[in-house]
Amino acid sequence: MAGNVKTCLWFDGNGLEAARFYTGLIPNSRIISDVQTEQPLTVDFELDGVPYQVLNGWPQFKFNEAVSIVLYTDDQAETDKYWYALIADGGEESQCGWLKDKFGLSWQIVPRVLFHYLGNPDRAGAERAMQAMLKMRRLVIAQLDDAFHNQ
Repeated sequence: MAGNVKTCLWFDGNGLEAARFYTGLIPNSRIISDVQTEQPLTVDFELDGVPYQVLNGWPQFKFNEAVSIVLYTDDQAETDKYWYALIADGGEESQCGWLKDKFGLSWQIVPRVLFHYLGNPDRAGAERAMQAMLKMRRLVIAQLDDAFHNQ
C-alpha cells in the first residue's frame, strides 16, 4: 500500500463484513489485507484508491456524524445507486445528502453539480439552491437545478 496515512474505522466485530460491502459497492476499491479469519483484528482496504483500515474492536465506541465519508457522484442515477445501497438493511437517512449505513458509519452522497450551484457568482441562485438542499434528505439534482435557475 502506498503512503503512510490512512483512516482507521472502529467496528464492533463486523469490520470485515463492512470492508467487503464497501469495496463491493464502490468502483476501484479492494481489500488489501490477506484475510485468514472471518474476524481479523484489522483489515486494510481502499475505496477508490483512498486507504482505510478496519479495527474490529468492542461495542464501547460508536460512530457519530463528526466523521463521515464523502462520496461524489456525477449524476442522479449514481447518487441514487449509492444512497439506496448504503441505507439498505438498517441504514438511515439524514439531511442534506447525509446518511448512516447499516454499520452506523456516516456518509455524504454529494452530486458534483452541487458545487457549481453553491459556488456560482449568481449569489441569488446559489442561495436558492442552498435553501432547496437544506430541505432534502437524498439530494435530487433536478430540484437543485430548478431552484438555482428559477426565482
